[in-house]
Amino acid sequence: MNPLIVVTGATKGIGRAVVETFMTGGYDAVVCARSEEDLSRMSEELTELMETLSDDPDERPKLHTLQADVSKRADLDRFVHFVHSLERPVDVLVNNAGVFLPGQIHNEAEGTLETQMETNLYSVYHLTRGLLSGMMERQRGHIFMMGSTASITAYPNGGSYCISKFALMGLTKVLREELKPHGVKVTILLPGATLTNSWAGTNLPESRFMEAEDVASVIWSACHLSAGAVVEEILLRPQLGDIK
Repeated sequence: MNPLIVVTGATKGIGRAVVETFMTGGYDAVVCARSEEDLSRMSEELTELMETLSDDPDERPKLHTLQADVSKRADLDRFVHFVHSLERPVDVLVNNAGVFLPGQIHNEAEGTLETQMETNLYSVYHLTRGLLSGMMERQRGHIFMMGSTASITAYPNGGSYCISKFALMGLTKVLREELKPHGVKVTILLPGATLTNSWAGTNLPESRFMEAEDVASVIWSACHLSAGAVVEEILLRPQLGDIK
């Protein structure tokens, strides 16, 4: 049986790159996203890609999809139930779903903090709790958090986004300490500007950005170290530095 990866916010950007990288490497994937249309398109495209890997349909990695907005607790619980319904051990969890709303604490719109905390922090907390027990029982598994350079650097127009990502760093550190004796690895990614939909409409050249595949490749590498080694934090920036 193929190993299993779970990815949130999986149809675009880094999430999509992670799913494609791991499925190409022989993993089955369970994913969610807010758009059913995006999930259907992704499923069709990855089915075609997997057909190039093997002539035997039974040997091809499988993709399982569910429409869910993980910022909504009912949707998140439904996704946890969906993963459990497969009756498969989860080998890798990538908490990728996130939202960026620029602004400053003193003038950002009411509700900006709540929206970003619900997506960038609370969803990670509840999904991880929902899938963690199986990893602890098996003494095996790897959890990845999608932080940001905003997890360690305060940006003037970062406002509540920075708050949510700093909090995610704290969650990661606590979880890492808790899971050390249980054989479960915890890693936070701290990517700088990556060319995804978050930067749609920018006038900056592509050379100022990393590619989503760069982040996916680093996750793959970190996931395949020996059992006795873990990369706790991965800081990636564009070669030309942060965009300020």
